[in-house]
Amino acid sequence: MKKTYVLDTNVLLYAPYSLLTFGENDVVIPEVVLEELDSFKKDKTDLGANARQASRLIDQFRRGGKLSDGVPLPGGGMLRVEMNHYNVVIPLSWDRTKPDNRILQVCKGLKEDGEDVSLITKDIFERIKADIFNINAEDYYEKVVPTIEEQYTGRREVYTRQENLHKFYAEKFIDKSEILVYDQENDGYKEAELFINEFLIVHSIENHKQSALARFDGSVIVPLYNKDIVPFGIKQRNAGQRFMLEALATDASKAPLVIIKGPAGTAKTLFSLAVGLHEILEQEDKKYRKILVCRPNVTMDEELGFLPGTEQDKIAPYMRPVLDNLEILVDSDEKERYKNEKELSDKVSELFDRKIITTEAVAYLRGRSIVKNWVIIDEAQNLSPKQVKAIITRVGVGTKLILIGDPEQIDNPFLDSRSNGLCYASEKMKGSPLCYQVTLKYDECERSPLAFEGSKRL
Repeated sequence: MKKTYVLDTNVLLYAPYSLLTFGENDVVIPEVVLEELDSFKKDKTDLGANARQASRLIDQFRRGGKLSDGVPLPGGGMLRVEMNHYNVVIPLSWDRTKPDNRILQVCKGLKEDGEDVSLITKDIFERIKADIFNINAEDYYEKVVPTIEEQYTGRREVYTRQENLHKFYAEKFIDKSEILVYDQENDGYKEAELFINEFLIVHSIENHKQSALARFDGSVIVPLYNKDIVPFGIKQRNAGQRFMLEALATDASKAPLVIIKGPAGTAKTLFSLAVGLHEILEQEDKKYRKILVCRPNVTMDEELGFLPGTEQDKIAPYMRPVLDNLEILVDSDEKERYKNEKELSDKVSELFDRKIITTEAVAYLRGRSIVKNWVIIDEAQNLSPKQVKAIITRVGVGTKLILIGDPEQIDNPFLDSRSNGLCYASEKMKGSPLCYQVTLKYDECERSPLAFEGSKRL
C-alpha cells in the first residue's frame, strides 16, 4: 500500500533533497511549512542556504502541475502542498497557530481520510505528540547511520595463538588469517573481518593478559610505529591514547584524515594540538605551515556579526577550550604552570602572534583549498553531514584534517547521535586507506580523578 509521508520544516532545513528519498510514496508538505521556510530564506547560516535550496526544488516541481493537486516525483510518488483539514479536532490546550500543531492537524486529517500517514520530523516532542493521535512518526536520516552502539569505533579486541604473538614481536607482523574474534552467541572464536587501518588489541588465546597493540594495514597486522613519541611532554596513558597518537603522528600522505570520537576528558583536543605543535616546532622537516583550529558552533552569522572587534575577537570566546589545552602544552611543569599567569598567557599569545596557530569560523572554510595545514575541527559532532563533506573536500595536498568530538554531547537542535556529521563521516570513511579512526572509552578519561568518576557515574 502506498504511504503518505508528511514532512516537517526541520527535515527540509536539515536535508533539502529529502523529499526525493521516499520512492513511489506520496510526500505532503503542509502550507505552514512553506511559511516557515520563507522565514529562513534570508538567514546567512546553513539553515538559510538549505531553506533556499528546498524552495528552489519545490518551485521546480511546481512547473509540472498544481502543487495543491499533486505533482509527480522522480521516484513515482506525488508531491503536494496540503491546505485543508483546519476543522480537525486537536486538544483545546494546543495552540492552533503553532506550526507544529498545524502539521499534526494535517496528519490526523489525512489519516481520517484513510491514508497511511507517517510524520517525518527531527523534533522529538512532535514525535511524542504524534503518538497521542496514534500517528506513526519517524526521524529522518540523510544517509543510513547505525545507532551509536553499533557505530564503527576504529578499534577492537582480537585473539591469536600465543606462538603468533611471539612471532609478532620478532617479525613485526601477523597474517590476517591468524586473527580471531570471540563469538558470544556460539561461545567460541571465529575469523575476524577487519577494516583497513583498524586498531587492534591482540590477545593471546591461551593467556588473555598477554597482548600487543597493532593495526591492520590492509594486508597484515603490523605494530604501532609512533608509540615512543612524547609530543610536547604529553605521555600516552592507555590503549586509546596510543591508538590516537599513532593516527595523529602518521604522515599526511598516508593518513590525511583522522577521526577521533570519545567522551570528555580523554585528551582528544590536547593530543591533536600536542602532535601538531610537535610537527611544526620540533621537527626539522617542517611538513605543515601552521595549525588551523575551527569549531562549528562559531556561526559568524548576524547575531555574532554585530559584536565589536575583529574576526579573532568575535570567535575568541568559543576558542577558550583550545586555550586551556595550550596552557598545559606550553608549560609542562604542573607545579609551576600557574604561578605566573601573565607569563603563561604570553607564551600562549606568542603562538598566535607568530601565526603558528590560527582560529577560524567553520563557515569561512567554504571555497578554500587548504594546503600543508594541520587542521583541527573541534566539537565536530555539531556539524551536519553536508558541512563535513564541505570541509573534507577543502583539504589540499599535504594537509592533515582531524575531526574530533563526542557524539553524546550535541548542541545543534537539528542533529543527534546518528545524523551528526562526525558519525556520518566515521561510517562513510570506514575502510578508507586515507582515514585513521579511533573511539576512546569512558575508562580512558585522564582529565582528573573527578572527571573519571563522573564519566562512570553520571
